[in-house]
Amino acid sequence: MSAPDTNTKTQEKQHRAPLNGMKIAVGFALLLLIVWVGWEILASDGPEGAQEQIDGRTGEVEQVEGTTSEEVADPAGD
Repeated sequence: MSAPDTNTKTQEKQHRAPLNGMKIAVGFALLLLIVWVGWEILASDGPEGAQEQIDGRTGEVEQVEGTTSEEVADPAGD
């Protein structure tokens, strides 16, 4: 059953403060989400890996720019 007397203009006036509070809370949460994602992107290191990497699109082995097999340190320390 619905309410017999509904006046949306009066209800909108009566609920203005809670509705504005909810809008502010959602806006603040979105701002925090954007800042957090931006922080994670800026704080991340570049990709690390071997001197040869596989291109995910073609499957071909590619040499990493600026490194040769002699320049890359051996992780085992041999």
